[in-house]
Amino acid sequence: MDLRIFTEPQQGATYDTLLTVAKATEDLGFDAFFRSDHYLSMGSADGLPGPTDAWITLAGLARETDRIRLGTLMTAGTFRLPGVLAIQVAQVDQMSGGRVELGLGAGWYEEEHKAYGIPFPKEKFARLEEQLEIITGLWATETGRTFDYHGTHYDLTKSPALPKPAQPKVPVLIGGHGATRTPRLAARYADEFNMPFASVEDTVRQFGRVRDAAREAGRDPGDLVYSNALVVCVGKDDQEVARRAAAIGREVDELKANGLAGSPAEVVDKIGRYAETGSSRIYLQVLDLHDLDHLELISAQVQSQLS
Repeated sequence: MDLRIFTEPQQGATYDTLLTVAKATEDLGFDAFFRSDHYLSMGSADGLPGPTDAWITLAGLARETDRIRLGTLMTAGTFRLPGVLAIQVAQVDQMSGGRVELGLGAGWYEEEHKAYGIPFPKEKFARLEEQLEIITGLWATETGRTFDYHGTHYDLTKSPALPKPAQPKVPVLIGGHGATRTPRLAARYADEFNMPFASVEDTVRQFGRVRDAAREAGRDPGDLVYSNALVVCVGKDDQEVARRAAAIGREVDELKANGLAGSPAEVVDKIGRYAETGSSRIYLQVLDLHDLDHLELISAQVQSQLS
């Protein structure tokens, strides 16, 4: 079971804070550092000192880390044109020496679009499908050849399809709860399917849909990596768990029901239940980015038991 650190910087984080967490992620033996792609805080968070851009952040981290994978859960398809995003991701992959992964979603948070003047189209899923075809098509085009695409939402003519990523293929992540279109897109384009913030039971159902869609598309379901994203709140004792839950404005019982919370033994046991669904990777949503002791505890007493 791979453990990856997943951050939500729109809730309030500087680049320096993210760099500190990313370096801790690397030093403590976690597999990857991922971040969300949002420009506006949610809930009661003030979001200070203001948003950071996902791919600018990852470009910086690409030069300041050596081992960990770097990526997004999920890049919002509404924020970037697909040709431009293909260039950005390829460049960051080169800067990292081939450690980047692209999680791409349709975009959903209308308020942040209003706040920063970003168009929020009514039909987002069809755009996402075209974006995936364009981005993967650009990267797959042989150097020296051109790429053309004429869709409903995007039109590319004689693109040189450059630059190329450092990796032969940048892993593409698709995720979500949708029962029909999401599994179909994952079967066609994804290297990894991620089930965010879901119970074991819902994970079983959705993974089953993705596997069925893969078979229908003529693809071996075992070709995909299956993963979960879950909030994490671990403590050496009940008091420490309660303190960490309070720091992120959550209740312990709710966290235990909907995330990975409690003692290291409790969390290891629950991760085991997700492993039984076929999940081989957990994105630990860390909401208090200043509590590095939390990461140390997870590394020493959770990750060590899983490896």
